[in-house]
Amino acid sequence: MRKLLAMAMAGTMAASLMVCGVSAEEAAGVPVEDIKVGIIYIGDENEGYTAAHMAGIDEMQAALGLDDSQIIEKTLIGEDEACADAAYDLADQGCQIVFANSFGHETYMLEAAQEYPEVQFCHATGYQAASSGLANMHNYFTSVYESRYVSGVVAGLKLNEMIADGKITEDQTKIGYVGAYPYAEVISGYTSFYLGAKSVCPSVTMEVKYTNSWASFDLEKECAEALIADGCVLISQHADTTGAPTACEAAGVPVVGYNVSMIETAPNWALTSASIDWGPYYTYAVQSVVDGTPIDTDWCKGFAEGANKITELNTACIAEGTEAKVEEVEQAIIDGTLHVFDTTTFTVGGETLDTYEKNGIEYISDGYFHESEFGSAPAFDIAIDGITSIAE
Repeated sequence: MRKLLAMAMAGTMAASLMVCGVSAEEAAGVPVEDIKVGIIYIGDENEGYTAAHMAGIDEMQAALGLDDSQIIEKTLIGEDEACADAAYDLADQGCQIVFANSFGHETYMLEAAQEYPEVQFCHATGYQAASSGLANMHNYFTSVYESRYVSGVVAGLKLNEMIADGKITEDQTKIGYVGAYPYAEVISGYTSFYLGAKSVCPSVTMEVKYTNSWASFDLEKECAEALIADGCVLISQHADTTGAPTACEAAGVPVVGYNVSMIETAPNWALTSASIDWGPYYTYAVQSVVDGTPIDTDWCKGFAEGANKITELNTACIAEGTEAKVEEVEQAIIDGTLHVFDTTTFTVGGETLDTYEKNGIEYISDGYFHESEFGSAPAFDIAIDGITSIAE
């Protein structure tokens, strides 16, 4: 056993108090002044994805009034055994709840959750909590496809402006996308971005290139440059550095970023970024431990709950009327009159889909794909017409 003896004894006591899948800490709660929170990050403050998570932790800390000694952060933790070591260490230091923010951390978080039944383990972007049978294992994400759709609308309006100004023609509206890995999370994201652009610029097509890395400045820059050389007139990304915006600023190509504003990197060409506000989840999960209430096994919220957003619009380069259109589209998503994956807005092999079953779940009903409704992790992995993807 990798626990300290004292923690092993505490774990045995906590396990004996498990009732109906609720741990001792959940049943009793933890005084807010005694709560200790551990966080495992794939990157650090220099990488946009982790920076967004850090901002969410700061939001939680301020909301609950925690001091710095109650937050233990571990940065640059790889998707390997180092994650398990970090999780064990945080539990041994007395953290009652531990978060990890990268897809490849999940196996090690599951291992730690089995080892420390008295500690709550929460993992972003994963999918195995529900099937694990562990009451102290949880998955969380947001409906970020909503943010990507809205940022796609911003991009589509820019394409229309470029057409109106004579910079491109309707048959030159090819956009590029720098993707990390060919996972459902990335496919769902670039498809929703494309559908947002297509909703206002029907002639748009898209080419996707993968870096096979979550965060590589050089690879992302090279990918963006290759897409631009291949005729893409606007670039977006599901990758975590400023590599693509750097290439776009140098080439004079509009860009939509991810996680954080890219205006500092590309002041003349960064339109906005699709982003997530992680604060609502971190506040909810830690407050649940304080209150002694169960944490959702799968948590996924969107614009309506303040968990999704786009970053500031760059008035130096967005198309006229963008602000008003963004407000209109966000409100339609919130009130349910707009569904991002409305099956009337895309085809597969020239046909409209009326069914899509995955892992025994039917995802299409009422005329749209029900993304992130059966689990927190994205599930949309369909190759739709108008998008070509190239594995690197």
